[in-house]
Amino acid sequence: MSLVVVIGGGLAGCECALALARRGVAVRLYEMKPQRYSEAHGSPGLAELVCSNSLRSEEPTTGVGLLKEEMRALGSAVMAAAEATRVPAGKALAVDRELFSAEITRAVEAEPGIELIRREVLSLDDPELAEASAVVLAAGPLASAPLAESLALAVGGKRLYFYDAIAPIVSADSVDMDVAFLGSRYRPEDHDYLNCPLDEDQYKTFVAALLAGEKVPPRDFEQAVHFEGCLPVEEMAERGEMTLAFGPLKPVGLTDPRTGRQPYAVVQLRTENREGTAYNLVGFQTKLTYPEQKRVFRMIPGLERAEFLRLGSIHRNTYVDAPSVLTSELELKTRPGVYLAGQITGVEGYLESAACGLWLGLSLAGKLGAGPAVSLPPRETALGALLGHLRTLPARRFQPSNVNFGLMPPLDRKAKKAVRKELHAERGRESFAVWLRSLEPVDAEETR
Repeated sequence: MSLVVVIGGGLAGCECALALARRGVAVRLYEMKPQRYSEAHGSPGLAELVCSNSLRSEEPTTGVGLLKEEMRALGSAVMAAAEATRVPAGKALAVDRELFSAEITRAVEAEPGIELIRREVLSLDDPELAEASAVVLAAGPLASAPLAESLALAVGGKRLYFYDAIAPIVSADSVDMDVAFLGSRYRPEDHDYLNCPLDEDQYKTFVAALLAGEKVPPRDFEQAVHFEGCLPVEEMAERGEMTLAFGPLKPVGLTDPRTGRQPYAVVQLRTENREGTAYNLVGFQTKLTYPEQKRVFRMIPGLERAEFLRLGSIHRNTYVDAPSVLTSELELKTRPGVYLAGQITGVEGYLESAACGLWLGLSLAGKLGAGPAVSLPPRETALGALLGHLRTLPARRFQPSNVNFGLMPPLDRKAKKAVRKELHAERGRESFAVWLRSLEPVDAEETR
C-alpha cells in the first residue's frame, strides 16, 4: 500500500490527509504540537485558527464564496467542520475556533487510514520520510526554523517572507453597552456585530495615538513586508488620517440608535464563539506592543474597560517563490516526491490554504491509483485561479494572494462593473461543473 507523509496539522495538512485516507491511501501525519509551538499557536488541537475566526464572505458573487461552493462539492472536511461550528457573522462564515479545531481533530483521529504522530520534523531528509511514496510539506507559514532552513536549501535559497498581524479579542461583558450597539452594515436588524461609534474628535485622537504608539520592531536581519490584505491597523493609519474611516472603520450603513445619525467612524466587533462571550476587533491586526494595545484600544468608546482575552501579535510568515520552485502539481522541482500545500506555497487565507491541501490530496490519490486522475481545474474556477496564481511568473516579485476574480481570465464580453462579479461567478460555476464531471469514474458498461 502507498504511504504519504504529511508534515503539519493545520488546515491544509488535515484537509490533504483526510482526502488521501478517505480514498484508501495510508497517511502518516506529523504535528509538532504540543511538543513545540510556533510564536502564534497556543492550543494542542489540529487546524488551530490563529488569526480571525472568520472564513470570510458567503456571498456567491465573491471569489471566496465561489471557492466555498467548490470545496463543498469536493467533500471538504474543513467546510464540513465550519458548518458544524459556525457562529453568527452576517454575510460571512465565522466559526467558534475552539469547536472548529476540536471537530477537525476528532475527524483526523477517527480516520483509520491516518497515523497521527505528535513530533517535530526537523528536515526533509528525516529518515522516517524515506519510505514514503510522497511527502507533503504543509507546515504552514510558521514552519519551525530547522524545517524552514531545510526547505530553503531544497529550493536554492529562494525563500520569501512577510509579516502577518493578529487582531485582539475582548470579553463581551467588558464592553460598555450604553455606548456600543448591535447591528450589521446595511442590516441594522442583524445582531452579528457590536459597533463602537466615534465622533470626529474621538476618531482623530485615536488615530494620533495609534500612530504614536510603540510598535514591535522587526528583527535586525528581517525586512518588514506586509501582505496587502492583512495590513496592521497602524500601517493603514500611516497612509493618511482618513484611511481607516474609509476602510475598517467606515460608518456607512450604520446608525447610532442614541443619536439617530451615522457616526463619524465605527469600530466593529465580531462574535468569537457561540456563547457570544468574546469579540474580535475587526480589521485590528496590529504590531503594537502589548501595553500599548491596552492603552490605545481602550481609547475606543465602549472599550474603556475592555478585558483583553487575547492581544494582537506580529509574526513572520514564510512562503516560497512558487512559480520558480514548484511544478504545476505543487511538487518541488529540485526534490521530486516532495510536495507543498497551504500558505507556504504562496496562497493566503484559511480557505485558500485548505483548498490547496484538498486539491493536492485528491491529485496524489489519483497518481497513486486510489481514485480517478485529477487534473488542474480551469482558471475560470476559484480553485483553478488560485492554483494558477502559484504557477504564474509575476512582473516583479511573487506575492501571496487570496482568491479573487482578478486571478481569473478576463470576461469575453464587456459588462458594467455592477454585473461583472455575477458573470465571473456564473462562468466559474459552469466551468467547475464540467471539470467535476471529468473526475467521475467511467462505467465500463457505458464504454462498450
